[in-house]
Amino acid sequence: MLVLVVDSATPAVTAALAEVSDDAVAIRSERRAVDARAHGELLAPAVEAVLAEAGVRARDLDAIVAGLGPGPFTGLRVGLVTAASIGQTLDIPTYGVCSLDALGRVPQRVLVATDARRREVYWAVYEDGARLTEPAVDLPATVAQRAAELGVAAAIGEGAHKYAEVLGVQVRDEPRFPPAEAMAALAADRVRAKAPGERLTPLYLRRPDAVAQSVRKPVLP
Repeated sequence: MLVLVVDSATPAVTAALAEVSDDAVAIRSERRAVDARAHGELLAPAVEAVLAEAGVRARDLDAIVAGLGPGPFTGLRVGLVTAASIGQTLDIPTYGVCSLDALGRVPQRVLVATDARRREVYWAVYEDGARLTEPAVDLPATVAQRAAELGVAAAIGEGAHKYAEVLGVQVRDEPRFPPAEAMAALAADRVRAKAPGERLTPLYLRRPDAVAQSVRKPVLP
């Protein structure tokens, strides 16, 4: 089964074509560009490129897997809107996965941290790929304290690299961004079972900067 994978929860804009068989997941083509300010400009061309490279037409796709974040509002929304639009157009199911979970699919107990901006990180702790804590957003110093309490000795992700000195644990060089193969693997059982498509609900973890006013201000004296 052919699956389009997209993720824009981090500065990395990722699109990939995965083939899901009865017992394996393989990436047939992939594009990744790192630019925190160009998600909207980069994702659609990346999708076209991975399909063209694999010699696959959009109508050949069986499902779409999208990273749900957590991630900054604007960038994350690009990936989810793109995935939902393609799924609706092709009438194929869409499945969401936590982007931190894709980073955490490694042996050992690890802290996964991505950059949340505002001097904060999105984070969770994993044990051999299983999530031990719920995704959260906190200051690096707060995360360092929680990681120490949980006995974490290593960290993964571009947020861990950015705040390595504060976190005080060994930081693995890779992966820095959610791997497409891991994202496809997280949804593979749903793809194989042809499970009903899911609503792609983003994990923002905090309110957007622009919030509509609940009370109108008077304009007359």
